[in-house]
Amino acid sequence: MDLVTPSFGLIFWTGLVFLCLLFVLTKFIWKPILNIVKERDRKIEEALLLADKTKEEMKSIQSQNELLLKEARVERDQIIKQAKETASQMIQKATADAKIVTEKEIANATAIIKSEKVAAIAELKTQVASLSIEIAEKIVKGELASADKQTALASKLAGEISLN
Repeated sequence: MDLVTPSFGLIFWTGLVFLCLLFVLTKFIWKPILNIVKERDRKIEEALLLADKTKEEMKSIQSQNELLLKEARVERDQIIKQAKETASQMIQKATADAKIVTEKEIANATAIIKSEKVAAIAELKTQVASLSIEIAEKIVKGELASADKQTALASKLAGEISLN
């Protein structure tokens, strides 16, 4: 039973040690621990406020990024549209230039063909005249081979000349 019912001296000394320990703890340890807990509490509150502030800033930055992204898409679309228009204009200009060059080439070819045709006709006329003269010469030689024919032709030509 000694274990269950402690003596008065044990209770006194235990109480005295407890009170001394309580005094030492409150005097030297309790205040620094409370200060540390308060400081930790304050840091946690600051961290939470900073996290909320950062969260708000992130939302703001995200909305700015979305706005910038929309602007970039609009600008990209404008650039693509301008590039298509420029390409279309370049194609039209190249087509027009090619048409002009083609028309010039056709006109030059037509002029060359006409000049060559005129030259060929002139050459043909010259050859026909030359052949006609040769044929006439051969015919006249054949008919004027005899002296009688020459005299008859001379009289006939003299008669025609006097009539004119």
